[in-house]
Amino acid sequence: GEMTGQAVFTLHERRWNLGQDDDGHVVWHEEIVAHTVQAGRTAIIVCDMWDRHWSRGAAERVDALAPRMNEVLTAARNKGALIIHAPSETLAFYEDFSARRRILDLPPLEPPEAAEFPVPPLPIDASDGGSDTGEVEIHSPWTCQNAAIEIDEERDLISDKGLEVYAALGHFYIGQVVIMGVHTNMCVLNRSFAIKHLVLWNVPVVLARDLTDAMYNPAKPPYVSHDEGTQIMIGYIERFWCPTISSVDLLS
Repeated sequence: GEMTGQAVFTLHERRWNLGQDDDGHVVWHEEIVAHTVQAGRTAIIVCDMWDRHWSRGAAERVDALAPRMNEVLTAARNKGALIIHAPSETLAFYEDFSARRRILDLPPLEPPEAAEFPVPPLPIDASDGGSDTGEVEIHSPWTCQNAAIEIDEERDLISDKGLEVYAALGHFYIGQVVIMGVHTNMCVLNRSFAIKHLVLWNVPVVLARDLTDAMYNPAKPPYVSHDEGTQIMIGYIERFWCPTISSVDLLS
């Protein structure tokens, strides 16, 4: 679509709201709101899409997600979106990249005071680390972002720090953030640049629900398949944190 000559995304934002049916029973209502945003005022944050992982299952799913994610990022970048690569704990690898230096050169910006607000505990149990392939010893084998995701040195940014990302959002007049990557119940919520911080800073954010994965072992509550565990986590975010979209919205 076109809006005053600018490329746009139409985001079909899905939320769930708690209410009552006509007979007074408590129910969740699905709500989908179409929201049009300028592509040039949209930033996409790629969370922790690493080259390897301590869990074989997690690594396999990231490897499967990465090519599709790259296709979406390429299309969105071509429309004018800002891509921020956030492969946490690997930034030493990127210290000479212009995409890294460019965000470091931006003036700092003080985010608003973030008031915590109460949310229920997570609906999936990852107390064992969440691997579905038997590993229990958590360590950090990642060294950089997954190679299937291209970094445009001229236009993209690289950071794993919330304050750097917040400064970039202000500098580039970003009015909408889309976050994608892993893992839905951990870093996608909790990293300094991720959903909780953005929501508490009043930054409009949506999760790309088809480009994420949870750390969840089906042997743990709620005793469902790995995919169902991820879907339950997505539903929790839609209920308590922010809406989600399908990445199709960034392609069309």
